[in-house]
Amino acid sequence: AGVAGGVFAVGVLVASFMGAEFIPRLDEGALAIQAWRLPSVALSESVKSTTVIEKTLKRFPEVTTVVSRTGRAEIATDPMGVETSDIYVILKPQEEWKTAKTREGLIAVFDKALKSEVPGNIFSYSQPIELRMQELIAGVRSDVAVTLYGEDLDLLRNKADEIVRVVSGVRGSADVKAEQTGGLPYLRIAIRRDQIARYGINARDVLDAVETIGGKEAGQVLEGQKRFALQVRFDPQSREDINRISNIKVADPRGRLIPLSQLADIKTEEGPVQISRSNIHRRISVESNVRGRDLAGFVKEAEEAVAAKVSLPPGYWIEWGGQFQNLQQATTRLAIVVPLTMFLIFVLLYTAFNAVKPAVLIFLNVPMAATGGIFALALRGMPFSISAGVGFIAVSGVAVMNGVVLLTHIVELRRQGLGTREATERGTLEKMRAMIMAPLVAGLGFLPMALSSSAGAEVQRPLATVVIGGLVTSTFLTLLVLPAIYRWFEERRTEVEI
Repeated sequence: AGVAGGVFAVGVLVASFMGAEFIPRLDEGALAIQAWRLPSVALSESVKSTTVIEKTLKRFPEVTTVVSRTGRAEIATDPMGVETSDIYVILKPQEEWKTAKTREGLIAVFDKALKSEVPGNIFSYSQPIELRMQELIAGVRSDVAVTLYGEDLDLLRNKADEIVRVVSGVRGSADVKAEQTGGLPYLRIAIRRDQIARYGINARDVLDAVETIGGKEAGQVLEGQKRFALQVRFDPQSREDINRISNIKVADPRGRLIPLSQLADIKTEEGPVQISRSNIHRRISVESNVRGRDLAGFVKEAEEAVAAKVSLPPGYWIEWGGQFQNLQQATTRLAIVVPLTMFLIFVLLYTAFNAVKPAVLIFLNVPMAATGGIFALALRGMPFSISAGVGFIAVSGVAVMNGVVLLTHIVELRRQGLGTREATERGTLEKMRAMIMAPLVAGLGFLPMALSSSAGAEVQRPLATVVIGGLVTSTFLTLLVLPAIYRWFEERRTEVEI
């Protein structure tokens, strides 16, 4: 019992240092690269930049195909501006890679080459399916999203830049960027009230001329029951040149044509690209991918760094989302489901033996099995994930079954008149073969999953690793510890009766 307690204590200590993630990252055999440019960039320049990106990536021997998409599609299910491009990179099988042996190493080489060949772009690296799933489920295209809420757009942008600098210094951060909310050029035309009063021109007349730059409805066209708006606007040459816009004429009451530049102040300035809102509040997002470490550990360290180095005024607050939010939600659900399941198991054990002590004894197999799963994950360098959590539930059932088999047999021998010592020794020896064979068969069945490297194996490996490790510790500790504790309980009960 002391050995079991020590093993469990070490397991708890190891678990406290283990990281956690939502689900293991699948290897899709392709990369999805996102490129961001200045919001004021023209579509032609975005296409030129994307072409250079494609040529740069095609130089690597690991790349078979590069496909890019700039802006949004005709059906705007994925809204993006022309300053954003998605580049899909189809890779050869990993055993044929020459530039790097791991996906992280290949991304590092790609990033270095792209930043050298295509300056002025911000790059983010993911996988095609993973990218879309993150956007659909979490609303962002990265592993972690830091959402800052407030009202002042300039203050939000400044604080977001501070968060970017802080998060970039956390180990494991990659592709850290803030949402682009500014930098779009605007043409601002402000009417000069003194000037229009001097010429006797109404402000409405000036605004009508300004509205005609983009298009003003002048009437309707009827085709049967259908009605179409008839719109007039200046030709493209007049709309694109600020000097021509300044020379747009507005008639005064005497019929004189006054240039727009004499009636209004015309200037270009930068304004917001977009204003994002959530829960009736303005917000800005800072996104980051995580490489080389677990998600939960990264977020914990990043939260502490942001809280210590970024001060927020009253009315501003931060929320952490992305895959980390999914992990939190799944962990919350497991915190409810697992204790409820264990309670039901305990009730069934109590019903089977009509006593509390046998049920408690058998229930001790659950932490024994969990300890083995924790050690197995730690030995393979795997963080805790939802698939590993499923493995813990599965191995707990096998451990409880072994305990029921052994204790039922010992109790039956006691009813036949054998003493406590003889019943425990004989019962353990007689059930040893069955208790070893059942976990052995299950462990051998999970072994291919634990060693698999095919598509989807990233999700299977943690589950199989937990089950195999848990079966090893629960089997040996059940054969050694359970009889000893049962014998101790029985001897104490006998002493109390005497």
